[in-house]
Amino acid sequence: MTDPFAEVVALLQPGALRSKIVCGAGAWQIKRTEAGLPFYCVILEGGGHLTMGDAAPIPLQQGDFILIPAARSFSFASLAPLPPGQPSPSAVVLSDGTVRLGQQTGPLDYRALVGHFDFGSPDATLLVSLLPDQILVRGQARLATLVQLVAEESRRTLPARDMILSRLLEVLMLESLRATTSTTASPGLLRGLGDERIAAVLRQIHETPTRDWSVVQLASAAGLSRSAFFARFTAAVGMTPMEYLLTWRMALAKNLLRRREGGVAQIAARVGYGSASAFTTAFTRHVGTPPTQYARDEESPATAPILDNP
Repeated sequence: MTDPFAEVVALLQPGALRSKIVCGAGAWQIKRTEAGLPFYCVILEGGGHLTMGDAAPIPLQQGDFILIPAARSFSFASLAPLPPGQPSPSAVVLSDGTVRLGQQTGPLDYRALVGHFDFGSPDATLLVSLLPDQILVRGQARLATLVQLVAEESRRTLPARDMILSRLLEVLMLESLRATTSTTASPGLLRGLGDERIAAVLRQIHETPTRDWSVVQLASAAGLSRSAFFARFTAAVGMTPMEYLLTWRMALAKNLLRRREGGVAQIAARVGYGSASAFTTAFTRHVGTPPTQYARDEESPATAPILDNP
């Protein structure tokens, strides 16, 4: 049976992890005002409040794990609020690389492992749109163990370190995604898979993306009326059924073009288009460049035709 989550994560190509221990005492706050790399945090001791944009603060406590797949600004504050008008003390990097927040002396009341990673896929933005805005997992010791393994491996200089890191990170992402309760997930592929009827449709789309799907056919696969299915799918996944189908087809097409697995007509057929011209029109509208140009732009030296070399 096709596993939509595993397919999306495989295409994302997660890797290049960086991690560090952050500890604190007293009242403090840190902000990231510029969008950076996707981010995770596991609370090892104490707790705090994570705020993204205008959303309500998310309370985090020991054992909690949060993954934010898309880069975005956020702030994180201690459980004890800063007095009104008082700026947060500056963070200090200690000799062992640990970052200390708040009071620089005395016992600690907060400790966390935080990290950043990136997605090797040039199509990461499109694929991340299929995931929830954030994935929060509470009380999962197994996940904390995985994060610790990643942190330890990232500091080593042994052979195959990068390969091991890549595999550990993929396991970490899959574990956090499947451990999330569907009712607490923000709209995205995870929440859709948590709904038995919507999950059946998502699996069929991934199993046969070449089929000429209609909303009526997908609603029938879900065992729902057209209007009920459309509303339920959109609320769960965060996009309409046909938008999801198009997004997934374009993700597959980009991967095939980058890997040079056939000409435009062959790739068009493999992602559900009856003609190269129809595929080219849809691809150009969605991506902003024709498939042939996209393939040339993404071409690596290793795959470039010898005759094109000077």
